[in-house]
Amino acid sequence: MKGVWHGHVKMGAASTLFIFTVEEWDGDYRLAVHSVPGIYSFEAGGLKAEGSKGNELKATGYLAMFGADMTAQLIFGETFLTGTVTLPFGGPFPLEGKKGQPSFRNESLVSKAAEVQGAAVVERTDAEIREQVEQLLGRMSVEEKIGQMSQVGASNFSFGGDVESEPVEVLIAKGKIGSILGAFDMNQVLELQRIAVEQSPLRIPLLFNADVIHGFQTIFPVPLAWSCSWDMEAIRKACAIAAKEAAASGITYNHAPMVDVTRDARWGRVVEGAGEDPYLGAAIAKAQVEGFQGESLLDPDTLIACLKHFIAYGAAEAGRDYNTVDISERTLRDVFLPPFRAGIEAGAGSVMNAFNLYDGIPIAGNTRILRDLLREELGFEGMLISDYAAIDELVIHGAAEGGKEAAAQALHATMDIEMVTRLYEGHLPALLAEGKVAEEQLNAAVRRILTYKFKIGIMDAPYRYVRPEEAYEHYLSPEHLEASRVVARKSIVLLKNNGVLPLAPSRKLAVIGPFAASRDLLGPWQFSNYASETATLLQGLAAKGFTPKQLLYAEGCGVHEPLAGGIERAVEQALQADMVLLALGESSDMSGEAASRMDVTLPEAQLELAKAIAQTGKPVVLILTNGRPLVLEWFENHMSAIVESWFLGSQAGHALADVLLGDYNPSGKLTMSFPYKVGQVPVYYNHYRTGRPLTESNSSQKFISKYIDGPNEPLYPFGYGLSYTTFAYSELALSRAELRTGDTLEVAITVTNTGSRAGEEIVQLYIQDVHGSVVRPVKELKGFQKLLLEAGESRKAVFTLSEEHLKFTTASMRHEVEAGQFKVYVGGSSRETLTAEFEWLA
Repeated sequence: MKGVWHGHVKMGAASTLFIFTVEEWDGDYRLAVHSVPGIYSFEAGGLKAEGSKGNELKATGYLAMFGADMTAQLIFGETFLTGTVTLPFGGPFPLEGKKGQPSFRNESLVSKAAEVQGAAVVERTDAEIREQVEQLLGRMSVEEKIGQMSQVGASNFSFGGDVESEPVEVLIAKGKIGSILGAFDMNQVLELQRIAVEQSPLRIPLLFNADVIHGFQTIFPVPLAWSCSWDMEAIRKACAIAAKEAAASGITYNHAPMVDVTRDARWGRVVEGAGEDPYLGAAIAKAQVEGFQGESLLDPDTLIACLKHFIAYGAAEAGRDYNTVDISERTLRDVFLPPFRAGIEAGAGSVMNAFNLYDGIPIAGNTRILRDLLREELGFEGMLISDYAAIDELVIHGAAEGGKEAAAQALHATMDIEMVTRLYEGHLPALLAEGKVAEEQLNAAVRRILTYKFKIGIMDAPYRYVRPEEAYEHYLSPEHLEASRVVARKSIVLLKNNGVLPLAPSRKLAVIGPFAASRDLLGPWQFSNYASETATLLQGLAAKGFTPKQLLYAEGCGVHEPLAGGIERAVEQALQADMVLLALGESSDMSGEAASRMDVTLPEAQLELAKAIAQTGKPVVLILTNGRPLVLEWFENHMSAIVESWFLGSQAGHALADVLLGDYNPSGKLTMSFPYKVGQVPVYYNHYRTGRPLTESNSSQKFISKYIDGPNEPLYPFGYGLSYTTFAYSELALSRAELRTGDTLEVAITVTNTGSRAGEEIVQLYIQDVHGSVVRPVKELKGFQKLLLEAGESRKAVFTLSEEHLKFTTASMRHEVEAGQFKVYVGGSSRETLTAEFEWLA
């Protein structure tokens, strides 16, 4: 049974390809199930072979996306596989398959795509595009204009409630659709585009939209992970590779990057963002847009980038997805707006609305936010797309009486594209007839949509993004895998180390926990067909030369549930080893959209396993796989080392082994604070000062802003991360003590590698506006640099501060600097810094 198997599950006239990976240790089997495309996926361990010949496995896994279980019952022959699969919507469905990895190469598709390639793309000026758009717009009926503003899903699969609609092929042929969501099959992209350009009234090609968040087939670390690299070039390259793979596969319009500032670890979507800081978030937003869009959207290796979710989605109350938001205008502008501003300045072609309210009005119909702020103030001229069914949800919110009013509100707010629901089609004609909306509003939306269809070249060459021969070469290519491994190494954060890391290659290791052999290391929001080829922790260690006798394995428990005899077996293995690598964490479905958690601790089954392993007295290295900050106080007190690896992607196991063995010296720094207790959440470094702040001198007093059962500060603060060497900061110097408009200030500091090996340090600069017309945060990040230092080497980091770094939204709601004292903090985290002062003179 051991090895990789694949087979098709027949569901009536349709079928879905599944890949089954079977591994065995001492009579215990582990089964990983992955569908293609990656919609259905689960892992199960501690399985026993059944049947008269011990050749049957049965496993059930929970699919959070569907809120239901999936069961695979498999019978293995020498080379063939049979059985059944029961899915959340029905079954059991019959399965027939064989041994080995499937081939995704489709020669028929290659041939069909080659037949329609070769059309020349015309490089037009903006003025020439405008002229072409106006000519086409003048030929369009109202129905055809609304069609361009309407998006439909590629299949019947829905992320929310069911959407009633005609078949997608019929809608396209009638000219009622301008874009398609979620067409992951190149055959389908080719066929739907053919219908559009051969059968629709004006032959206008379709946009194909998808969520390519952190990789297409080659998967990179989740965005929260790669933000911890603080490496803009590595992030840009990761996005460029994702775009390259997706664009060759038919995707033209990406629903990424997510640039929401996120301060609440309970919110599942923190995994998709860059953490709690607006300055770093803005830098990463810029890098991602540049990666996805390249130097020109006419380049066939690029995607239209979509900034989401505009705005303040990360401030959802109680960290609960889709919940209400109630923040001040100042917080909106100073905290949540900067990453969007940076993405727009970088040229992002699209923006997606947030699901939440702002000032009591849902964003999807909020003219103040979408028209006045986004369009007029920020100057955004690209496509504005609704999030999934967000226009329809205006009715559910209670902001619109019905679908007709919702459609009018969204159009008035300048919403160009309605995702999946059909309110524009159903109500805009009547609204036009009644004079409640104007045709020029439709024209404005369609202009923006058609402009981008010209910008990406599909108006000349509609099939240019379906290049299967090229796509197959890109998927998991050595170059792309190496790039994923590089970013993964940079994303790992060493949270604790009492000297047990890096590992000596001679050690005998017990590798224990539900993530020791798991391939669930890709994280949420990825649809790779190659999940079964993800490198596990055990595989990464074996590739470093650890022999089977040096690697003792026990699963110990599942992610959520105990395994019969699991802890006993894990303790037995631990006692035979020199050291324990304890691989714990969250499954992919515990993070991401609709995966908010009340309690950001590890599941009880994993805690019980950890306690039992700690009691063995062996040195224990905790290796975390997760998509959010977790409560780790017990582990900080009982583990010898803690490695935060997040979801690292296709090369996870190899990147982890690189760091654990010291072949790569960890350099990642946290971009979200880790709380001591859940009750601290949301906890973040750049909070406002209180009138009764907690200090060392007043900590014993009662009437102070503090908890009576724990500290105010997080366990691990923003910017924190250890290395296998140490760094010392000294000689902080400012080039001047006073600044006026037009001046700049140089801040210099000496950083010394005081350890015994080379290492990279992320030097961070923060400021504090000491007093102002409104209360200012205790610290604000305003610069960072990465220094690679040899052992014993010293080097200066020099930062330049200007007026722009000091501006904020004042009491008069102007973005400006106020006269007064400023403090500068420079160091290796938001907590440990050296300090100097200067004054801004009016």
